[in-house]
Amino acid sequence: MGAAISSAGAAAPVPGRARRGARRVLPGFGLTLGYTLFYLSVIVLIPLSALLFKTFTLTWEQFWTAVSAPRVLASYRLTFGASFLAALVNLVFGLLIAWVLVRYRFPGKKIVDALVDLPFALPTAVAGISLTALLAGNGWVGQYLEPLGIQLAFKPAGVVIALIFIGLPFVVRTVQPVLEDAEKELEEAATSLGATRWQIFTKVILPAITPALLTGFAMAFARAVGEYGSVIFIAGNMPMVSEITPLIIIGKLEQYDYAGATAVAVVMLVISFVLLLVINALQAWQRKQS
Repeated sequence: MGAAISSAGAAAPVPGRARRGARRVLPGFGLTLGYTLFYLSVIVLIPLSALLFKTFTLTWEQFWTAVSAPRVLASYRLTFGASFLAALVNLVFGLLIAWVLVRYRFPGKKIVDALVDLPFALPTAVAGISLTALLAGNGWVGQYLEPLGIQLAFKPAGVVIALIFIGLPFVVRTVQPVLEDAEKELEEAATSLGATRWQIFTKVILPAITPALLTGFAMAFARAVGEYGSVIFIAGNMPMVSEITPLIIIGKLEQYDYAGATAVAVVMLVISFVLLLVINALQAWQRKQS
């Protein structure tokens, strides 16, 4: 018995050594961490710092004039308004598509599932040209809508359609795995207790997928705010009507107004940073809920 106790005592420190070893998974952690920080600095931090330093060449009055001009404010309203509306549409239809892909079996399901990722793979300029060819007055769809007084291309409505196209996969791919991991037993229990389908959805399913829905909405909105390629062809780019903020920045650069372009870009950078914080907070909340 004494030998057993001594052998057990000798074996006790092993988990401690295992834990200490587990904290050093990668060899040369200091070197890899240094390379990571260097890479992020070169690729991300230094360009953003240059953007801020260029803005500092402006006085506060010049900065405010650049970012609050009527034409720039109109582009803000279109960019953020269209992005928000497109994200709302994707929130609804992205949930429906994810629901169909998870809960139903039908011929061609894998093809439909692959098509969801098409906006990720398709160059944005190609998407913009394709949508314009469809919705313009002489396009396949537009030629039937324009006689009815419905004009989509070269209008703010065209911007919304383009942003819906590029933002849909974010909602679908965020909600889909959560629906797949949802516990069917809870739905069966609710059914056995007499709950209707609507009650099951609102009381059982929706609370479980709400964090994923909010994350997908935020990601689609953030993606739409910075979109340029797919919008530039279908927007028409009319000042005060269908001109997006990224186009304002490009226009200032073409006029060699680098300080004004960086001022508008800083506003977009701050908003994007806030959206990034919101997305990270929603993802943390989603992990806690799961």
